Amino acid sequence: MKDRTNSMTPEEKFTAIANLKEKLEDNFVALGELLSEVKRSKLFRFKGYESFKDFVEAEYQLSGTLAGKLAQTFDLFIEEMDIDDQSVKEIGFERLQLIKPYVQKANWNERGEWLRKAAETPTNDLRAEIKELKKQEKEENPDLKKIFTDQYLEKMVSWFNCSKAELNFKLALFFQEADLDEVKKIVKERQRVFEQETK
Repeated sequence: MKDRTNSMTPEEKFTAIANLKEKLEDNFVALGELLSEVKRSKLFRFKGYESFKDFVEAEYQLSGTLAGKLAQTFDLFIEEMDIDDQSVKEIGFERLQLIKPYVQKANWNERGEWLRKAAETPTNDLRAEIKELKKQEKEENPDLKKIFTDQYLEKMVSWFNCSKAELNFKLALFFQEADLDEVKKIVKERQRVFEQETK
């Protein structure tokens, strides 16, 4: 593949990428339907695979993540929301991926609003809008566990005057001989107190 792409101009590469993406965009509904069926009915076991991920990666050189997204897109927009194939195709796979997390937790009216927005907004604008929304949500609902962890790690890194990787080593040394049942008990109790105080 590398030899073939080396002789291509940047423009030819961009065109090839667009053509390949075009095929996915054209076929993502049908592909999602088939993958969803295979996953749901565990058809991959007929081929001797233990998991859906192993099956798609070995048989089709398709990443398990992408195959999962294709199946989920079909399940949510076609199966659950009963949107016609053509409308889903017109919005496109990429924009559906951008709105999917919001559609999954939205009520029916909000779902319709998200679909309208995805249909009318260019991909880059939609991506920028969702990035802004995520940032806003993060500011409004900060992850208190992450804040606590970051502050604690910063304090420990300063105290030991070392990197985070070195701190992990020092913590491993500290816990090496510890009574883990006792540690677990203390952690559970402190976590309970932390969660009560931050509710």
